[in-house]
Amino acid sequence: MATAKLVVASLCLLVVLTQHEAAAAASKSCHGGRAAGMVEAMFVFGSSLVDNGNNNFLNGSRAVRADYLPYGVDFPLGPTGRFSNGRNTIDALGELLLLPAGGRIPTFADPATRGRAALHGVNFASGGSGILDDTGKATGEVLSLEQQITNFEAVTLPNLRAQLQRANDRKKMKGHDFFDRCYLPKSLFVIGSGGNDYLLNYFRPRNSEETRPDLSDFTRALVARLSAHLQRLYALGARKFAIFSIQPIGCSPVVRASLNVTAAVCVKPVNAAALLFNSELRSLVDAAGPSMPGASFSVIDSYKITMDVLDHPMKHGITETYKPCCSEMGPSGVLCRKGGPICSDRNEYLFFDGLHPTDVVNAWISRKGYGSVSPEEAYPINVKMLAML
Repeated sequence: MATAKLVVASLCLLVVLTQHEAAAAASKSCHGGRAAGMVEAMFVFGSSLVDNGNNNFLNGSRAVRADYLPYGVDFPLGPTGRFSNGRNTIDALGELLLLPAGGRIPTFADPATRGRAALHGVNFASGGSGILDDTGKATGEVLSLEQQITNFEAVTLPNLRAQLQRANDRKKMKGHDFFDRCYLPKSLFVIGSGGNDYLLNYFRPRNSEETRPDLSDFTRALVARLSAHLQRLYALGARKFAIFSIQPIGCSPVVRASLNVTAAVCVKPVNAAALLFNSELRSLVDAAGPSMPGASFSVIDSYKITMDVLDHPMKHGITETYKPCCSEMGPSGVLCRKGGPICSDRNEYLFFDGLHPTDVVNAWISRKGYGSVSPEEAYPINVKMLAML
């Protein structure tokens, strides 16, 4: 068994090194840009775990906004629409990738995010959205993953192409397109979606005439839809994908409260759904080669990383793993009540509200996804290796 694992590990390393050598050879023809091993930009798609304020600009999204205190209480800019007391995982990942402006990626919906402001990335994510188009619609106006990619294709992509092609006209070699051959392939496309497709779709309350689909069938259809989204981004020029798995949503305060769970335990059927999705996600990445040649992936296993905090809280300085830092919740049971009281020791809490982690846990998830050498936490490679390809 040990020998077999060693052989598999060696083959994986060989593949990564081969990819790295090919990428290095290709990059020699690219002039300008950021230093080797650093991504040009980060484009973000997904739900509230990675949203940094797009919903603030949607008139019908008032039920899924985090543009008020206590959100942002520990963030330098205050309440910005991030569903955390401080940074979300995207902020922490941007810091590790040494992106400009401290790693903060501007929101697509902000009218100021055009031209040079978008050169190092844009965040298209929308709290409450999902992989499926109808997920989250009952909570208010949200931007589905489909719409987020459309925004990238219709607005950001042509805007950036024009910006960079003008800037590099004098540097281009004959027949060489800096944007398509150097900029997009060296940019990171991050997807953090899927949890709402279970919480706000599959597990939503149903009337007596509705039947719940089989979990396996629903999950396969969900992952197939995600695959279509990834292939669409690939067709637009994306080559590096970092995908956050679904977190252990069965351990979240809102799920436990909805079932009146008071003991320090998770709701197993909900976690089982997350685990099934995460397993199918890895299979999707393994099988992506023929349909997406040249694409590289890193799956950040938020489930495994968060469960490690739950199982060994003291190792991480966490003392409260199941209760939210917000002691008073809004009507949905997910978000903190506006202006409501919060815990004074945020770094000792896993959850800030009914669903979203605190700054310290978000940073931990990103650090492990960026630098872990364990395929159980970053699969098949970590984000740092992905950035170097």
